[in-house]
Amino acid sequence: MFSRSASRMHKVAVLGAAGGIGQPLSLLIKNSPLVSALSCYDIVNSPGVAADLSHISSPAKVTGHTKDELAKALDGADIVVIPAGVPRKPGMTRDDLFNTNANIVKNLVAECAKTCPKACIAIISNPVNSTVPIAAEVLRKAGVFDPRRLFGVTTLDIVRAKTFIAQELGMNPFDLNIPVVGGHSGPTIVPLLSQSGIIGRLNQEQIAALTKRIQYGGDEVVKAKDGAGSATLSMAFAGAEFTFSLLKALRGDKGIIECTFVESTVEPSVPFFSSRVELGKNGVEKILPIGDVTDFEKELLKDCVAELQKNIAKGIEFGQK
Repeated sequence: MFSRSASRMHKVAVLGAAGGIGQPLSLLIKNSPLVSALSCYDIVNSPGVAADLSHISSPAKVTGHTKDELAKALDGADIVVIPAGVPRKPGMTRDDLFNTNANIVKNLVAECAKTCPKACIAIISNPVNSTVPIAAEVLRKAGVFDPRRLFGVTTLDIVRAKTFIAQELGMNPFDLNIPVVGGHSGPTIVPLLSQSGIIGRLNQEQIAALTKRIQYGGDEVVKAKDGAGSATLSMAFAGAEFTFSLLKALRGDKGIIECTFVESTVEPSVPFFSSRVELGKNGVEKILPIGDVTDFEKELLKDCVAELQKNIAKGIEFGQK
């Protein structure tokens, strides 16, 4: 039986709640017994989304906010999840989204800095490798940056890794634990299959093919949707999984570990990096080392860092303007 204790429940704000990711994400969050209030914000349609969600028989009270009600949406939020932005279309890279989504994230996080400076902020808006550094600069300028409370959501890479490998080996994905480190685009996505406990069941050809599929899994969805968008349902699932982990950590659960893109010295040549992080009541409690890797994974990490350096520098430069 889930606890309904008010002291263990929190307010979650979803910014971009009427979008392709935001609607299913809000649905999943509304269904959590750990949420006391769900605030749905978007530039249009969010009151309708909120009204629809409010009929679901779970404890969270739902409110919808639009246009000039951003501060109201954020008031009292413990966790802010940001999927707002434009989706990828065929032929687009995550970097192609930069100019539009960078401004969106910058403005939303600026309001977070004013209204809920102690909230945990989980950024889904692509390109995550750049939008998280933008958010950090905005919070830094406002004097409220706490690196323990800012996250880039890379959970979809882990979800894909578990799915694809389970399919390959005829396993249940719930039985797999596969760390994926680095960043959240193409060559910056580094699945550490050697640390998954199933490496002896895969040959090098399979490892290479699965690694590439995990890195570029998003392209499969963009192509299949034929111009209608990018990964929304799977991203909503992944975003909800990360949010649930944060909620459990905030209520005091121990041993909550997620891979997430945070300010880190795990890889000394870049200021942000996704790796396994232990979550706690204050957000990041401990950043875990990458651990032992194979020669193949070492090469992947080299390519990852070279690309990440450019992505992060671009975000920092934009955030400092």
